Amino acid sequence: MTEIDLAVIGLGYVGMPLAKEAVAAGLRVVGVDVDSRKVDALNAGQSYIDDLTDADLEHMLNNGFSATLDESVLARSNTIVICVPTPLDEDHRPDLSAVEGATKAVARNLSDGTLVVLESTTWPGTTDEVARPLLESNGMVAGVDFHLAFSPERIDPGNPKFGLRNTPKVVGGYTPTCRDRATAFYKLFVEQVVPVSGTREAEMAKLLENTYRHVNIALVNEMAIFCDELGINLWESIEAAATKPFGFQKFLPGPGVGGHCIPVDPSYLSYTVRKLGYPFRFVELAQEINERMPSYVVARVQRLLNRHKKPVNGSRVVMLGVTYKPDIADDRETPALPVARALLELGAELSFVDPYVKEWSVDGTPVPREDDLAEAVVNADVTLLMQQHSAFDLVMVEANAKLVLDTRGVLAEGERVERL
Repeated sequence: MTEIDLAVIGLGYVGMPLAKEAVAAGLRVVGVDVDSRKVDALNAGQSYIDDLTDADLEHMLNNGFSATLDESVLARSNTIVICVPTPLDEDHRPDLSAVEGATKAVARNLSDGTLVVLESTTWPGTTDEVARPLLESNGMVAGVDFHLAFSPERIDPGNPKFGLRNTPKVVGGYTPTCRDRATAFYKLFVEQVVPVSGTREAEMAKLLENTYRHVNIALVNEMAIFCDELGINLWESIEAAATKPFGFQKFLPGPGVGGHCIPVDPSYLSYTVRKLGYPFRFVELAQEINERMPSYVVARVQRLLNRHKKPVNGSRVVMLGVTYKPDIADDRETPALPVARALLELGAELSFVDPYVKEWSVDGTPVPREDDLAEAVVNADVTLLMQQHSAFDLVMVEANAKLVLDTRGVLAEGERVERL
């Protein structure tokens, strides 16, 4: 009889919230990772996840949770959930090396009757075409000797309203029995489970969600560029359109897209479509527009300085917020990075203010951190608001900054303040 109810492989922004809710539901949970620093930190009660406090982790540890580098615990686990990263390589192609590594570890330790679930975002067909053959390499058969399913993660770091428990969970199984087994598992700690007919449908659901956002963000980003040329306040137009009670959802422009989903997931779908012999034009156009935004931000900084007879070279530029979302420490794929890189190449004297980030570098070059927001704003030639952390005193910024470029549309425009 197994002694572990759940083994979570990959102890990051997806795996740890899953482990937290499973422990809260009374399950015996172990976390598995290849990073010894993460394992040591968790076992010492030190959380590195925005949505998991040290107090949360202490509660988990007191209720039997532990982290380990030892994959042999998988052999004693009733359910194994894979939550490892799925980034893009340098050519914007899916990099499934972590998924393949985790799946091989499962295969080496797979027991009869185990439920294996992949949660890592990937292209439709991965569970069946990549994970299943690896799991069956030891002679066991999916749907007969073990259960196999895909359930896309829907973690939104820093979201105060929706977490794992109250966000509906999509589940697709390799067989109907696999689906039912996975559905029953997630119902132990998720309020609503949404079964679909297969793993491909579940994989596609995740890509559809994020491609929808990606395309609509690209739409307003492109509109921001030409509305500036036309002298139109797009932010006001968006708020006006949002008063329509049907047929419209508000999306806002920004300095680019960041995080673990929107910059990455649509490329997985584009990759899948290209295997059919033609491009996914909507996605590739959206990618082009959103990737252009950091350059556009830098051009607007240049223009702002030029109007006041200053070059970028030698100007003091302070960036407010370098994470990809407000009020979290997560800076994965943050658009602040390409913006900072371009400003440094132009010779700007760059610094940053961010209450959630203690150290930050661009291509190995440390960027000085300002501890005093007011002093940083007063001393800068340009204040570049990249992220609207609630800790920022925006009234003070408006009153004291020499020049401001607001990429988030939260400041009142005026003689010294421009919106993107």
